[in-house]
Amino acid sequence: MLDIESSALIDLLKNNYSAERPGLKEQLNEIAEEYERSGKPVMEIIENYGLFKRSELLKIIADSLGSFVWDPRVADVPKEIIESIDTNTARSYGVIPVGIEDDGTIQLAMRNPLDYQTIESLRFILDRNILPVAVDADLFESELERYYPEEVDSVADIIAELGPAEQEEDKTKTDEERANDAPIVKFVEVVIHQAIKDKASDIHFEPFEKEFRIRYRVDGALYEMPPPPRSLAVPVISRVKIISGLNISERRRPQDGRIQLKFHGRPVDLRVSCLPTSYGESVVLRVLDRTVVNLQLDSLGIGEDVLAKLREMIHLPNGILLVTGPTGSGKTTTLYSALGEVNTVEDKLLTAEDPVEYDIEGIIQVPINDAVGMTFQRALRAFLRQDPDRILVGEIRDFETAQIAIEASLTGHFVFSTLHTNDSASTVTRLVDMGVEPFLICSSLAGILAQRLVRRVCKNCQTYYVPTDNDLYRLGIDRSVIGDRKFSYGRGCPNCNHTGYKGRKALTELLVVNNEIREMIANEAPANHLRDKAREMGMRTLREDGLAAILNGETTVDEVLRYT
Repeated sequence: MLDIESSALIDLLKNNYSAERPGLKEQLNEIAEEYERSGKPVMEIIENYGLFKRSELLKIIADSLGSFVWDPRVADVPKEIIESIDTNTARSYGVIPVGIEDDGTIQLAMRNPLDYQTIESLRFILDRNILPVAVDADLFESELERYYPEEVDSVADIIAELGPAEQEEDKTKTDEERANDAPIVKFVEVVIHQAIKDKASDIHFEPFEKEFRIRYRVDGALYEMPPPPRSLAVPVISRVKIISGLNISERRRPQDGRIQLKFHGRPVDLRVSCLPTSYGESVVLRVLDRTVVNLQLDSLGIGEDVLAKLREMIHLPNGILLVTGPTGSGKTTTLYSALGEVNTVEDKLLTAEDPVEYDIEGIIQVPINDAVGMTFQRALRAFLRQDPDRILVGEIRDFETAQIAIEASLTGHFVFSTLHTNDSASTVTRLVDMGVEPFLICSSLAGILAQRLVRRVCKNCQTYYVPTDNDLYRLGIDRSVIGDRKFSYGRGCPNCNHTGYKGRKALTELLVVNNEIREMIANEAPANHLRDKAREMGMRTLREDGLAAILNGETTVDEVLRYT
């Protein structure tokens, strides 16, 4: 069922735009159904359908309220206006005061400006007139956190609060009873919320013989939380299994589950994996938060020259684009971003993924499930009977999948996929090793993008220095290559959790398969010859791209050397 503000927005669009846009009512009814099915924000669904841009929707809402759209990036709100509302009211009702008019009317930027019930409640609580103001949802949440930071207990505070009774193993209670104890429920909730707030990609619960460790992975690096008592391992892990719908009595086999929750009004998905170990179950939660991952090619940090070639490639009518690199190198994000660029009404897009990480409007996504025989090969064969234009295969793991992907590309489809290889040139060798004939590779392959993710230097504490001879020796370059340009690093500040890094960027190496490269593949040229020829024709290697990132002040020598 639609909530008040979603229903109000759909009614507003129906009443004002149905006459000038034939078929709009039917599309809005579909959007209402999609909202009930997926739970995604209605504004996001409308935007994905291509009916209105977000900026247009905000303007429509503001005009209907006789108000305006607040852009927090233009100027800060004065302290005295922020202090006109207390933290509890602001967070409870989802509002930020942005101005006070001459007659005392308070202008409130609202998470849900069309929710008239909230407006009436606030008018009564504040005892003054209210002008609801529209604001972009993502900007609103960050500004609410900035002006009215949530006062929540940290993991260390919760551990300190746990008394001896909770910390000791209680043998009179079952695992399920302990897992449902209020202190354990609160502890797990705080761990998960802290991880989402810190933009962690994974949460690790790791039991050992004498300790129980909890670690977060942020920007590719693991950070340890204050360790809870070893006796909490079983109830904490049981609690995670309960909320992810897993069998808590099964401890001998791996299990996979899923947790869906809301954080600051936005949906967050957690994929749960349990693995039996010598000292209990090790549990890893993969955090899938759409607001952290920006699925836009422009936001990946790929160089302009590579980006231009990549865009040209993904719009080809047929062929194969392979993205290669180790686990955690951002292959899936790059492919999703590429799919987003070609996701138009004119093309039918199908994906086979293990698992489906993010739902993308307008793309038919199929989860791979080996247990019931739904393999990549079977999905691909079925795809070819679905009249697709573009196909994404999560990973080419074997000869049969590679063969069907090539068959699809040769029959007029463009195929996106991934492969685990160290660089772009060795990908050809890997396909030959799988048993694919070189003439099939050279006739179907459009390009190979090798990539790694490196951490960006925190802009808030960035410090420049003259590189030492040792830095240049480690990079394998001469001082004449860099001239008088400086390198940089982050000193560490609260903004980056004193790590010196904030966010990540992709280092890339794009091998474009042109006629000369095709001829070399057909003649079974070794990988190093392919690499040399590609460099002759302008390809920048991962190390060279890393050096460019260092000189641009985007990353450090240590990061580039670690990943290239």
